[in-house]
Amino acid sequence: MEQPPRELAVEKDVGNVEYKLILLQDDSRTVEHLATQMRYRLTEGGGEAFYELGVSDDGSLVGLTEPELERSLEVLQKAAAIVDARYKVVRLGEGSRGKIAEILVRHCREGVFPIYLMVPVLGNVDSGKSSIIGVLCSGQMDDGNGLAMAMVARYLHEIRMRRTSSISTHLLGFDADGAVSNYRLLAPLDEGEVFLHSAKIISFVDLGGHERYLKTTLKGVMGRVPDYVLLVIGANAGVIGTTKEHLGVAVALRIPVFAAVTKLDMVSDEQVAKALEETEAILKLPGVNRIPLRIRSMDDVVVAARNMPRGRVAPIFTVSNTTGFGLNLLREFLNLLPPRLRWEEKLDKPFMMYVDEKFDVKGAGLVVNGIVLQGSTAVDDSIQIGPFADGSSRIVRIRSIHVNRVSVGRVFAGQDACLALANVQFSEVEKGMCLLERTMPMKSAREFEARVTVLHHPTTIWKGYNAVAHIQTIRQSVEFLDMSTEPLRTGTTAIVRLRFKYRPKFIKESDWFVFREGRTRGIGIITRILS
Repeated sequence: MEQPPRELAVEKDVGNVEYKLILLQDDSRTVEHLATQMRYRLTEGGGEAFYELGVSDDGSLVGLTEPELERSLEVLQKAAAIVDARYKVVRLGEGSRGKIAEILVRHCREGVFPIYLMVPVLGNVDSGKSSIIGVLCSGQMDDGNGLAMAMVARYLHEIRMRRTSSISTHLLGFDADGAVSNYRLLAPLDEGEVFLHSAKIISFVDLGGHERYLKTTLKGVMGRVPDYVLLVIGANAGVIGTTKEHLGVAVALRIPVFAAVTKLDMVSDEQVAKALEETEAILKLPGVNRIPLRIRSMDDVVVAARNMPRGRVAPIFTVSNTTGFGLNLLREFLNLLPPRLRWEEKLDKPFMMYVDEKFDVKGAGLVVNGIVLQGSTAVDDSIQIGPFADGSSRIVRIRSIHVNRVSVGRVFAGQDACLALANVQFSEVEKGMCLLERTMPMKSAREFEARVTVLHHPTTIWKGYNAVAHIQTIRQSVEFLDMSTEPLRTGTTAIVRLRFKYRPKFIKESDWFVFREGRTRGIGIITRILS
């Protein structure tokens, strides 16, 4: 294990990082106090916390002798047992008088929902996005002829063309000790089994990289509430095609990014170096302004994972899906990657979920899928769905709930759920509709005001301009009715009044959206609902 930095910042009262100089006493009162403190740090970190043993509150790296470190770990284990957590030493270093230990503490979550991170995988076509997901989730190396991609493909034509055109989700699970749970299963890609045997889950969203599938890619990003984005670059081609465009969307939406340069086995060291330089260059571009960090060791992994939620550091991994080079460091990084979104703060709010997909299931009827954005709901609860074409909503009953193909009685904020609904027909429901607590008013909107920034447009935008807007899972054409600055050009920011072209939708102030038309790309945030 590598040595940590020589000095740390002063310990903060908030956050999921705790400094401990030494832990020697294990009487019930002391251990209970440590457990209470650990419970707070775990809550701050969404189920994970880092402990620095041998470090004083002011950040000084003092260190412990071998017996002191062993004793401190025993006391820490007793506190962790009280809060149903486990720990793992992720790296050791030297202080002024002994060893420093950095420790990851994680909830065991036995019988409880696992820690959940959503990670869309972006990048140009043929960069290896599906292959890296297949290799990570199955544990089986690619054969260089499309094996890994075929394991996660959703349709036959995707396998034939070796090109992803749809949205699919695949789970990589870790147990409480940080081992990959997929690899111990008979069917490592079985969502239900991974969900049941994991304490932490990375949910990869596999998206198309070809420009013709941009609308599907945007839907996958906007409708999934990502924690982070994995940007994949093929070393054989470098930064080409939609790579910059996908990165621009992630940056505009303020989603932290980490990158993987793949296909190392296909090219020379010179080409790999060139691809890395190109990747670092786009991450340093004005407007992106990230600090690239090439991952070469476990020490780099820990530093990168700890700093990812801030979005300033952009780790770069070099991997081969056929030889397995670099995959171990990437897996360790994903294991340590902390949750960025604080879903626990949204549990007390009224239930809300947008329809991402709908299915007509034999014996169950209408089933809708989406991310629960806030609150919770249970089987047999009555909720409302809408708005319909006339702006109305309807009360429906939840017949059953499934999370990752596992039947559950209740679903909570942050979970990707399927709800079987009664009192509404399959043909009546559209993607982009909202499911809402029945006591909340569902105000349908046709016009809204937004602060819009044009990321790219070949000429100018005037009143009457039409584009397709992606808001949550909503995808509909909007018309630019009025704008504070006219015309709009690339890089211009203005207050714009927009109107849905076809039917009203349920939207909220502060919702982000992306709009597109031809080569035009833009981003906006809703500031006011008008009617």
